[in-house]
Amino acid sequence: MASNDFLVFIGAYTRREGLGIGVARFNSDTGELTTPELAVEITNPSFVALDPSLSHLYAVTEINDYEGNTSGALSSFDVDRSTGKLTFLNRQPTNGPGPCYVNIDSGGKNAVVANYNGGSVAVLPINADGSLEATSDFVQHVVGTGVNAERQAGPHPHSANLDLVTGRVYINDLGLDRIKSYELDSSTGKLSPAGLDVELHPGAGPRHFDFHPDGAHAYTINELDSTITAMDYDRAAGRLTPTQTVSALPDGWSGSSTTADLHISPGGRFIYGSNRGHDSIVIYAIDSATGQLEYVGHESTRGNNPRNFAIDPSGRYLLAANQDSDNIVVFERDSETGTLTATGTEVSVSMPVCLKLVPTV
Repeated sequence: MASNDFLVFIGAYTRREGLGIGVARFNSDTGELTTPELAVEITNPSFVALDPSLSHLYAVTEINDYEGNTSGALSSFDVDRSTGKLTFLNRQPTNGPGPCYVNIDSGGKNAVVANYNGGSVAVLPINADGSLEATSDFVQHVVGTGVNAERQAGPHPHSANLDLVTGRVYINDLGLDRIKSYELDSSTGKLSPAGLDVELHPGAGPRHFDFHPDGAHAYTINELDSTITAMDYDRAAGRLTPTQTVSALPDGWSGSSTTADLHISPGGRFIYGSNRGHDSIVIYAIDSATGQLEYVGHESTRGNNPRNFAIDPSGRYLLAANQDSDNIVVFERDSETGTLTATGTEVSVSMPVCLKLVPTV
């Protein structure tokens, strides 16, 4: 395996010219990114995930009506890691509308899906060949009302975050201003409440989430008020305790903006978040002892409405997907300062919103 050579699977909306999941090649020695090609046709694959073996890919179909039912869908594919070819296995309904996020457990036995529009979470067992069984569990979050009347009239799970060591599942619910916690039984595909929910500040709108590699801290990016919340993490107990909230926007900036994605750099020294409206990546340094955040700066994403982004495993490059300007831009990352510098490499693809890097074989 060439450790510096990656496939980049691109989840995208297909509301304009896009047809499905794209694939490109990325070299982490040179920063070269090839022009994406269509890997498979599928409607609105707005989020994709790989199983632990990297041999199967799962993609949501973010729609509200699947085969006449109020539901989206989840599809499974075999992955050829030498060519990037995806071979369709099967598709199952998620039993709730607007699925926007999927994650796979550590044994590759279950897919956990957040149904944003339906306010629900679904678990779909995975067969030995990578195909999906029908939903084994379904949890409807209780209807609540947040302070943002337009966006928080009810529950809206936006990400399903798994601690692969303990098997616990943490669901960022934008509509409830809560991180809901569950225990996942991998053998049965059943969720049970863990009783460890985190209530965030009103109007936060928690969206994406990342565990620190030290296993003692975690972070959530809050969409509605453009903030990042640092939390102490007691892994043994499963408890998250908020300790600090910082702005994802520059001081004094008053335009309209919401956050989207969040990632910690390899080694855990820096955290990055995307701003849609300000169209930037915010950078914070992470204190190795306390997990607290110290502002470093912002970098323009050279595009409009940046959604998901990815940091390559070496930590040298960051790839940002700009949904509304139809481009993916490559940045070089300074491992000592955390700052980003555009390399001049960018590629065109219709409405990219999710990037997953997979090493080639």
